[in-house]
Amino acid sequence: MKRWFIGILALLSGMLGISFSAIGLEGPVLVFGGTSGTGLETTKLLRAQNVAVTVFVRPTSNRESLDSINVSYVFGDALNRDDVYAAFAADDFSSVISSLGGRRGEPRPDLKGNRHITDAARASGVRRIIQVSAVGAGENARQEPPEGAGFMERVLHIKTLAEDYLIASGLDYTIVRPGGLRRDPATGRGVLSEKVVMGSINRSDLGILIVQCMKDNSTIRKILHAYDPQLSRRVE
Repeated sequence: MKRWFIGILALLSGMLGISFSAIGLEGPVLVFGGTSGTGLETTKLLRAQNVAVTVFVRPTSNRESLDSINVSYVFGDALNRDDVYAAFAADDFSSVISSLGGRRGEPRPDLKGNRHITDAARASGVRRIIQVSAVGAGENARQEPPEGAGFMERVLHIKTLAEDYLIASGLDYTIVRPGGLRRDPATGRGVLSEKVVMGSINRSDLGILIVQCMKDNSTIRKILHAYDPQLSRRVE
């Protein structure tokens, strides 16, 4: 069953014209936020090309989708510094992907968790980090939101602070900012741009773009906006 599933993903990547043969990863990849959404889609694509993946999960997380594609696990809470450091010590990782986020009513790991990841990467010698943020983070979101500000204003503020922390770390980062995220199948139309783009993209297409970033050194130390041209508009 596992081989069949991975084979289907490999076939899909070929149909979309995406070649992963040149990824050139020197070791396994550590993924935070890999149990659902963008992190899960990215993990599936990596496993489709037999890239070893370790996913950091909470002990209570639903791992059903990951069990079927043969990943390794490290258990902990991204809000706990020692748990994150222990995760990096679990293997000789070549790179790390963070798509940490949270639901309403839960403590959000976007800032504290990503800071722990950045610090642990530096301490362990893992230089390559891809951090998923959001369109709207950046210059206009650096000021503390006023009292009564909406949910997204607060989220963009903490994602901006997490971006700033990673940028200042000296690591080989790529920050990817998607807009609205959809659950539809991949179209292969996903695009990355240094210009701000408002709109939407399928999580499956975003996963493809993240893997592309991992094998493209020209994306290092850049902030890139992920979008589907048929669903989005550019803001100069």
